This record gives sequence, C-alpha cells and structure tokens, in this order.
Amino acid sequence: MADQLPERYEADSFDGLTEQMKRSFERHGFLILENLLRPATCARLIRRMRKIVDRMDPFAKAAVFSTRDNPQSTERYFFESARQIRFFFEEGASDEKGRLKGDFRQSINKVGHALHDLDPEFDQFSRHEIFASIVANLGIAEPLLLQSMYIFKPPHIGGEVQYHQDATYLWTEPQSCLGLWVALEDATLDNGCLRGIPGSHLEPSPRRRYRRKSSEYRAEIEVLDSRIWPLDEAVPLEARCGSVIVLHGQFAHGSGPNRSEHSREAYSLHIVDGGCTYATDNWLQWTPKNRIRGFDIA
Repeated sequence: MADQLPERYEADSFDGLTEQMKRSFERHGFLILENLLRPATCARLIRRMRKIVDRMDPFAKAAVFSTRDNPQSTERYFFESARQIRFFFEEGASDEKGRLKGDFRQSINKVGHALHDLDPEFDQFSRHEIFASIVANLGIAEPLLLQSMYIFKPPHIGGEVQYHQDATYLWTEPQSCLGLWVALEDATLDNGCLRGIPGSHLEPSPRRRYRRKSSEYRAEIEVLDSRIWPLDEAVPLEARCGSVIVLHGQFAHGSGPNRSEHSREAYSLHIVDGGCTYATDNWLQWTPKNRIRGFDIA
C-alpha cells in the first residue's frame, strides 16, 4: 500500500462528484480534487489572512499549538477559540523563556477556529456552492460547519502533525465528521504535505476520543484502541495550489515538518451532519446565541 499513489481527479469544471469519485472516497477515505479553485481565489484568502494577522496584538495572550503534549487540554484560550478567532504559535518559534525568536508574523502555526463564521470573507468562501455540493454528494443531509483553521506551516519551523482522526475531536453518533482541506499554496513532500493511511476509515470507530471534562476548560484524550498506526502504509497527499482534499472523519492522517524555504499555507473546514447526535462532551460546543450554521449565507 505504501507505494500506491493516491487517485487524483481534475476538477476544472466541477459538476459534482462522479460515481467513480464517490467509490474512491468510500474505499480510501480521502479524495484529491485538483484545480478546483482558481489561484486568484487562493491569493485573495492569503491576503485576507495577512490583514487579520496584521491586526493582531503581538503582545496579547496566545498559545503554542502541539499535537504531542496537547497543552491546550487545560488552556482556556484554546477552548474559547471554538467561537472566536484565536492565534497559535509553532513550538519552535519561542525560546526556553517563551519569547518569540523572530517576527511573530513568521511564527504562527494556525488561526482558528471560527473564521468561517466571524470573518466575512472566510464566511463567504467556506459556504461556496462547490463545497456544499461535495458534502451533499457524500450523503451529509444536514451539514453544520463546525470549525475552521488557517494553517501556515511556515518555512524552517513548521512543525510535524502526528497521525490522528478528525472524528476524535468532533464526535457524533453515528460518525459523520468530514474535512475539506484547501491547498492555498503547493503542498509538497519538501514542505510537509499531508500523509494518510488508505482504508484506515473503515475501522468500526475512531481509535481515540477527545472528551471535555467536568471543568469548563479541561479535556483529555481517551484511548479506545492502543494499536500503533501502520505508517509504512501511509501515502503522501501532495496537492497543488487550488486543490481540495476531502477527508473522511476516521481517515488517519498527519504531516511532516516543513524544513524547506517555502511555506505551505492551507485552509481546513470541518463539517458534521446535524441529523446525528453531537456529543455533549465534545470540546467545541455552541449556544443559542452562537448557533452553528450550515451552508446558508448570513
């Protein structure tokens, strides 16, 4: 399986997923749609994020993102990002005293987790009719846009993301989590493209579950299956600018560090089916005041 290259589909004129695409997704757990978006669209989102970052107070409280030590488990800043726009720095961006080594604009890991609701341009982009069509074609009857992330993967310090399943963090009964990963720049082996294990989504349930504890700002990962992922079966999911990778919520994936000269910026959006039961102990919750929307434009 390790030398099996992922199937790719040109999507310059997108009229919905074909039966072949749907069968491929059901078999492998992911789908790569190339040239789905114009480079100008990607450039516009990059410019918009630059404006958002420029408005950030570099001395304001932020957090370091890590998939190893999971410091956000007790981090109020992280939990409040469910319905706000918050900034997270790379682990390698600061020294032993927590001071940034370089310009904060070059040290950001990601911005999340409510760009799709709170920023007008990302709101409009996230609810594009193409995305709505993909989600509907894959059987999500009542789509809810739960979380979004702008991922920087900066040159030289962009960190590794360990293998995980998105459904671990957005648990529904039955499982319905779906991810749309948009390459705003070329994602290559050199700059830390996604990697994933074909067929890993076919297991009965996710191997881990991220549960909010009794404290409002505390959570922990519950191990449901302690087996180690067969990383020798993983395949690289390289993607050119404008490509969209569709990820099943139980598809095991991660990415390597970026030690190249080039950034690997991307936008990630996660959706669940409102017809399924959304776990009350998921880290991301909402209130009547901050309702979760589907693909309807506000």
